[in-house]
Amino acid sequence: MSNFARAGRYVEQPGKYKAFIPNPLPPLPEIKIDQEMWQILSQADLALGRLDGSTDALPNPDLFVFMYIRKEAVLSSQIEGTQASLMDILEFEAKAIEPDNPQDIAEVVNYIASVNHGLERLTDLPVSLRLIKEIHKKLMNGVRGSERDPGEFRRTQNWIGAGGCSLNNATYVPPPPYEMNQALDNLEKFLHDSTPIPALIKIGLAHAQFETIHPFLDGNGRTGRLLITFLLCEQNILKRPLLYISYYFKKHRTEYYDRLQAVRDNGNWEDWLKFFLRGVYEVAQEASATARKIVSMKEEHRQLVLNEMGRRSGNAITLLESLYFKPIVAVENVQEIIQLSYPNANTLIKEMCDLGLLQEITGQKRNRVFAYQPFLDVFKE
Repeated sequence: MSNFARAGRYVEQPGKYKAFIPNPLPPLPEIKIDQEMWQILSQADLALGRLDGSTDALPNPDLFVFMYIRKEAVLSSQIEGTQASLMDILEFEAKAIEPDNPQDIAEVVNYIASVNHGLERLTDLPVSLRLIKEIHKKLMNGVRGSERDPGEFRRTQNWIGAGGCSLNNATYVPPPPYEMNQALDNLEKFLHDSTPIPALIKIGLAHAQFETIHPFLDGNGRTGRLLITFLLCEQNILKRPLLYISYYFKKHRTEYYDRLQAVRDNGNWEDWLKFFLRGVYEVAQEASATARKIVSMKEEHRQLVLNEMGRRSGNAITLLESLYFKPIVAVENVQEIIQLSYPNANTLIKEMCDLGLLQEITGQKRNRVFAYQPFLDVFKE
């Protein structure tokens, strides 16, 4: 088999365009794991192990998961052109500020719901076509593209290319529906096949194959990136979804698309896998560093409150703990969290602002909103 037909082949269709028909996984000839790939694979495995371990040791690992999921959701949606930022999402969730871009925010909020739904389902359902359809339905619920069969594999031909381009001048045309269904069945078999293959290589192959099949009319990029998260958790490589791989894909966006296309055009699986493994390594390293920063910051801020606020530090520490899950608050939120009167809640916020822990972000005299800025800064790109 020539390397060109290794991933599949372009077949002319009745409309005179060529669609790509992927071969089943694993590739043939099989993946050549050279010295360089072994080294990156080993680094990525170690980095993921460290990330998992660093959060295991925490008194409250969920504190990381909360923000990591939101960061991944924002970045994955930004790759598709969504403009919402992490701050927009947190403000929206805190019901603090009316958003300027409700449509973009809805897309990210759906992504968060999809992650949570998928992780819950993984307790009794393997990563499968059924799960992928469920996830897609959640992802596309009520947002752009929601009129295009959410949760259903396409029954018509789709294509990828510049806005307004036709099938004949598309950058890439995925398989027609019949071949698409065959390719999806093959992908599911590959996911469930117990033949030994390094887990990260299997996940890298599965992601690329999913994007090549492109089984939905919209939302394929986000669904394919979610697939990476679910496979990492299903394989117990990570106990929690702590990897924002979209950060790497967004940073190297052109290369990401070029590497996927080179698999189709030239059967170049190896360079795609090296790119993918480098991303896992880089992002796992960064996530571990973030975890360490937060742990030391948490302790530092606790000490600061104890040293500076004396007898009143109990309420401040309760508030501080809650800020890791809701880093944006109004006086009313603080009233609820600590059961304080409005004036006392207001005073507590003022004291936290004086210590540099909270910062007013609305510039309003009334209905003011405050952010736990040092914590949010850790997640800035």
